[in-house]
Amino acid sequence: MSEQTANGAAAAEEQNAQFSLQRIYVRDSSFEAPKSPQIFREEWKPQVGLDLNTRHTQLEGDFHEVVLKLSVEVKVGDDVAFIAEVEQAGIFLISGLDQGSMAHTLGAFCPNILFPYARENIDNLVVKGSFPALMLQPVNFDALFAQEMARQQQAGNA
Repeated sequence: MSEQTANGAAAAEEQNAQFSLQRIYVRDSSFEAPKSPQIFREEWKPQVGLDLNTRHTQLEGDFHEVVLKLSVEVKVGDDVAFIAEVEQAGIFLISGLDQGSMAHTLGAFCPNILFPYARENIDNLVVKGSFPALMLQPVNFDALFAQEMARQQQAGNA
């Protein structure tokens, strides 16, 4: 197969690509304030720690579930003020992509769609716990995906 034929086939495949968001939902959420009510009397100088993970599962056919997990731990001094966790999930219909494009879509594009929902849910948990609002900064999932691909490639070459 010539390069031109291969490029034409890839372009035709990309033209037949399909992407559709089917559903967004909260898979799990939790909030814990282990030092309340004493923590409310402390001077509020929070140290925020964020842990972020994604995973995906192929469902039937071309349907995929993508789960974005955000875990936020906020400390005041040595005391944990609160821990908030949300697993924001979505079901996506994705077809007609090559392996690399599919990996990027599942690892970066879908989590990027889910993040604003997860961020809002974290903020709602925090406010309902009687703490100041917590608006997490946007995340560059493309950069995180590229770092993970580089790490995997490095591990494969080691």
